[in-house]
Amino acid sequence: MLELTSVRAGYGSFQALFDVSLEVRHGEAVGVIGPNGAGKTTLMRVISGLIRPTAGSIVIERVDLLATPPHRIVEVGIAHVPESRRLFPRMTVYENLLMGAYAVAEPEKRRRSLDFVFGLFPRLAERRPQLAGTLSGGERKMLAIGRALMGGPSLLLVDEPSLGLAPKLTEQVFDALRKLSDDGLTILLVEQNVTATLEMVDRAYVLEQGEIVLEGSAQKLTESEHVKDVYLGVLA
Repeated sequence: MLELTSVRAGYGSFQALFDVSLEVRHGEAVGVIGPNGAGKTTLMRVISGLIRPTAGSIVIERVDLLATPPHRIVEVGIAHVPESRRLFPRMTVYENLLMGAYAVAEPEKRRRSLDFVFGLFPRLAERRPQLAGTLSGGERKMLAIGRALMGGPSLLLVDEPSLGLAPKLTEQVFDALRKLSDDGLTILLVEQNVTATLEMVDRAYVLEQGEIVLEGSAQKLTESEHVKDVYLGVLA
């Protein structure tokens, strides 16, 4: 479904990604784990068109994303939940959700998407008229995910969903992502919470200093001595 080949990218003279190659198949949940500063957020920005790579290729469903304007990438089925959430704080929960469906022409489809999001996150239904800027951190993350779902994406990019959340809220967010995955939505997740990620995804990549150093099934990486030593706190 999504294939990156030898992607290089960065900011000005600073290179953040070095020949990164990965793939995400239909219906998979794929994780990218690694330390802070490894290039995980840069990877997501490259896929969603916010940053143009200096080399490599990115293709989804035979569509060349590097030849697709950033504002058109959502139309090929990609939705990005950024680390910083990027909500409209002076708009209500309901209005923020509708912004996620701006490219959806059919009112009935927007209504079904809204019902789905409120079913996935009942707390958002309770907060429907509330300004987004007054929500808690966990509620804002739920709203960011809900807004991304409003467009009916075929691929959901989720950047650091647990960042800044209490353990209980982290569990709720991962439960929602797991349900989406079980329902068949393709997900690419980047996250520092390695344990929660490997419990949810089918496969994962380890990104360190801008390079893929390991890849494999979630079980294989859970059993990896490198992963256990560096990320899970288990001594070999």
